[in-house]
Amino acid sequence: MDITKMLSGVRIDPKASAPMYLQIANSLAAKIKECTLPVGTKLLPERELACLLEVSRTTIINAYRLLEERGLVSTRIGSGTYVAELAAADQQTSDMPWEQLFSPQYKSPLSSLLRSLVAAPTADETISLAAGMPDPSLYDLTIIEKALCNGNQTLEPADFGYIPIEGYAPLRRSLAAWQTSQGIYAAPDNILIVSGSQQGLYLIVKAFVEPRDYVIVESPTYLGAIQVLEAAGARILCLPQSNSLDLEVLEDYLIRYRPKLLYTIPTFQNPTGRVIPLRQRQELIRLAARYRLAIVEDDPYSQLYYGQQPPPALKSLDTYGGVIYLGTFSKMLFPGLRTGWVTAAPQVINRLAQEKQYVDLHSNNLSQKILHVCLEQNYLPGHLSFVRREYKRRRDTLAGAIRQYCGTHLDFELPEGGFYLWCNVRPPVSPAELLRRCAAAGVTFVPGEAFYLNNAESRQIRLCFATHGEDRLNEGIRRMGKIFTSGAANISTPAKTSGRPLI
Repeated sequence: MDITKMLSGVRIDPKASAPMYLQIANSLAAKIKECTLPVGTKLLPERELACLLEVSRTTIINAYRLLEERGLVSTRIGSGTYVAELAAADQQTSDMPWEQLFSPQYKSPLSSLLRSLVAAPTADETISLAAGMPDPSLYDLTIIEKALCNGNQTLEPADFGYIPIEGYAPLRRSLAAWQTSQGIYAAPDNILIVSGSQQGLYLIVKAFVEPRDYVIVESPTYLGAIQVLEAAGARILCLPQSNSLDLEVLEDYLIRYRPKLLYTIPTFQNPTGRVIPLRQRQELIRLAARYRLAIVEDDPYSQLYYGQQPPPALKSLDTYGGVIYLGTFSKMLFPGLRTGWVTAAPQVINRLAQEKQYVDLHSNNLSQKILHVCLEQNYLPGHLSFVRREYKRRRDTLAGAIRQYCGTHLDFELPEGGFYLWCNVRPPVSPAELLRRCAAAGVTFVPGEAFYLNNAESRQIRLCFATHGEDRLNEGIRRMGKIFTSGAANISTPAKTSGRPLI
């Protein structure tokens, strides 16, 4: 059966408003429904169809994924993509042409990874070393009880109505005082409360970045930042991967491209755990001031240090008012409160507040009340001291288990803080195939390609040590070690993938 003849009617128009992956998916869906592509037909591999239609492989991956979401095709790992049973397909179809009504949407091969990571279970048989989530067993719920039930705290009805877009005024004051005590001078007018730092990043990109604007990021960097920037149509410039910040390349970018922003996680970076030294931070600020470069400093982890306290934040060194600081309580306290903040010049805060009003008017009142009491009553230092000790033990347990069970296959540098071990997978083992074998054995992690622009090939993996206790961390790496010892040669060739990550 010559499937290329069956696909002869598939046409795409690069000038059409609908993205090309959607045009391809709709053409294939029509052929499946009219039985031109019968049930059980194996579709062309992604690369072959991409060559046939003269599009990128990413476009075909997204088209196949959409067909799979509609129930029209199914993917068999290591075998390919096949037309699904019509009965199954019929259950997924709808009379409404929703896909034709949606506005064009950015999608990358790993666009659903963040969503999947957050939804990943922590209590089933799978040991997830993927999601960067605190362990729920470490949540100090007495903080919430004290905040709501303490006789010294009064609940004002007005606190539970609409509040300013910028946030609950008492929290902005207590947060400003706490940040100032941490070396970051801030007044309440410098602070915007957001629904998690991810929303803060989204608002910053919305306010500053237009399609085809240049933005600089580290390589590798946080997956969520890559996705937000690509969705905004930014042209992303990557600083080369190294153990230090390449200021010469940065200055070259500033001269040649005049970028809008630099996005960086200078303290316990996600995924590498790297810390930019104080001298380099000072040099970065001087360089940014010279070129009037706006810096977005994302700082989820600086309070989670397991040895020496890290260098001061870029914002505390800011001599020209160009650093936009992103903070969050999700890693320190409770992710479910969905509360973070932006510290920046009042002009920036005013513009971000304008963007935020179109999203949710203001962040959750109750969460802001709880966090205000937490800061006002000084509950945070004791909790941080406790979780630092616990996460340090877990980091050391994970590192020891890797040395014991996977020492000949994984290399890493022990981070001084944060949530992650960034591991190099020694050849000839393929990280992609390792992930498939590990997932089958009940262990998951994030492949390194997720943290590079365009999901570039990577020989690294990210392992999170914060979500599980020491016994499960040790068991997870023991399972991984069994896969390695079963024969590295057997996992040296990556299987073809549909682009859907296994986590």
